[in-house]
Amino acid sequence: MKIATWNVNSIRSRLEHVTGWLGQNPVDVLCLQETKVVDADFPRSPFIELGYQPYIYGQKSYNGVALLSRAPLDAVRMGFTPIAGEAIGAAFDEQKRVITGILDGVCIVNLYVPNGSSLGSDKYLYKLSWLTVLRNYLKTLLENHPKLLVCGDFNIALEDRDIHDPTGRERQVMATDAERTALSAVLDLGLADAFRKFNQEDGQFSWWDYRAAAFRRNLGWRIDHHYLSPALYAAAKSCAIDKTPRTLEKPSDHAPVVVEL
Repeated sequence: MKIATWNVNSIRSRLEHVTGWLGQNPVDVLCLQETKVVDADFPRSPFIELGYQPYIYGQKSYNGVALLSRAPLDAVRMGFTPIAGEAIGAAFDEQKRVITGILDGVCIVNLYVPNGSSLGSDKYLYKLSWLTVLRNYLKTLLENHPKLLVCGDFNIALEDRDIHDPTGRERQVMATDAERTALSAVLDLGLADAFRKFNQEDGQFSWWDYRAAAFRRNLGWRIDHHYLSPALYAAAKSCAIDKTPRTLEKPSDHAPVVVEL
């Protein structure tokens, strides 16, 4: 089974990029983030023609997540609310950032973690609260789904080697100590980084700013991840970043990351 995660930064703007990539890389499930489209306007037909069933949880102009699966998914859930309950989930599900489905016993959680904007801002505090809700959400899921895969754009570089230049990173959103601590608390549930099972090298990134020729100079961050429960971590055969789509004209600023189980 191959599962990919990709922040496409608008599915309608990158539709040809995504369908072209799937044509060459027919993964079993593609987890999309930042689709930026309401469900009714999501471009379903091109993916159905490729043999993929879309499961969509979107909103206008911002956020949005989707699962594209070659086989039907079971127990597809939108947002935190189905697990966390209305009292907790409602406030966080106004932003469409979480979608979950099950394929052959593997529970796939596709996330678009808030960026946080700037250190100490309301959006930064929201991000830390969101990660706390995520931890409780995943803790409940793990009780019933030992084969758990959590992937997406985490907007956090967990280690200094995940940043091209970590100088001053403790004052920079996506790398502050509080963000790293919050993500580490999530991973302490028993989740491990699939990419680092196979690649320990520095200089491996999944996101590059559009400015300052960052991609050409490889001035990137690794913020797109696959985290696996112990049962799946043992079964992981490979995990790689595909930088090819980032070379296309008007690309997403993120590259797909593919794990094979």
